[in-house]
Order: sequence, then C-alpha cells, then structure tokens
Amino acid sequence: MRTTITVNGEARALDLDTRTTLLDTLREHLGLPGTKKGCDHGQCGACTVLVNGVRINSCLSLAVMHDGDSVTTIEGIGTPEKLHPLQTAFLTEDAFQCGYCTPGQICSALGMLEEVKQNWPSQETADLTARITLTDDELRERMSGNICRCSAYPQIVAAIKSYAGGAA
Repeated sequence: MRTTITVNGEARALDLDTRTTLLDTLREHLGLPGTKKGCDHGQCGACTVLVNGVRINSCLSLAVMHDGDSVTTIEGIGTPEKLHPLQTAFLTEDAFQCGYCTPGQICSALGMLEEVKQNWPSQETADLTARITLTDDELRERMSGNICRCSAYPQIVAAIKSYAGGAA
C-alpha cells in the first residue's frame, strides 16, 4: 500500500505491506536504527517515537495508519554534532549505561513534557484543577512505560528534571 509519512521533516513515500509496523518501517525500510526493537509487544518503550508530537510505541502501530503523519525519531531530535539539550542532559547526568533504551527514553521524555505543559493528568496527579508540578513521583509515573534494564532510573529522572528546569 502506498503510504507517505514525514519522518524527521522529510516526506517519505513508501510501498508497504499493510502488516508492517511503524518500527520495522523506520528501521528496515528507512534505515533509521536509532529506534530500538526491545520486546516487540509494547511493554518496554525502547521503540518510542513521536507521531504528530505525541509519544507512541512504534512496535504496536502499523505504518499505513500514519499516512500523512509526521514522525520524529531520535535521529530527528539531535545529531552527534548538534545534540538536543535533553540529550546533553542525559550525558551530563550519566543517564544511560548500555544506551539501548536511551532513544526511547528521550523521545518519551519529550512527549511527556509536552503532556505536562498541556496539563494532562496522570495517575499520580493529586489536584486535577492545579497546574501539574513535575515531582519525582509524577515524572516516574509518566515515564513508567520506558524500561531501563541497567537501572539508570535515578540518573534518567535527574536528566529530565535538569532539562525541564532549563526548558520551562
């Protein structure tokens, strides 16, 4: 099926099997290996990307569902020559060990911070009428769909809070 997806700012026209996931499209058809295949069941978050600014697990989404959509992967967030400030915060806070989950963590964090900016509540949000405060518990709840098998969670929280403090 003919599908056009804008990936990292570039419109890409593809002929895809209707069963091809967005994750496999990014990695195998477009040569963007930054988005990782972890569990392939939507449980680990390694495949998180932003679709029209909203974070999704790309392993659970068919590429043809995104015809006309805008997808941002880790490759579209920053480059080794020009890191995004959140990527810099991850480096500064040593928020990774093996680095496998890091692209998904960064994409998810950017999506999550946009949700906070729009005042979307989470399970941890105590007062639904007040502006959301990004406490450690609030941040952990919102990032709970992204697993780090190396257990760099304290550093990930520190990196996101460091970036969010500078981005606010």
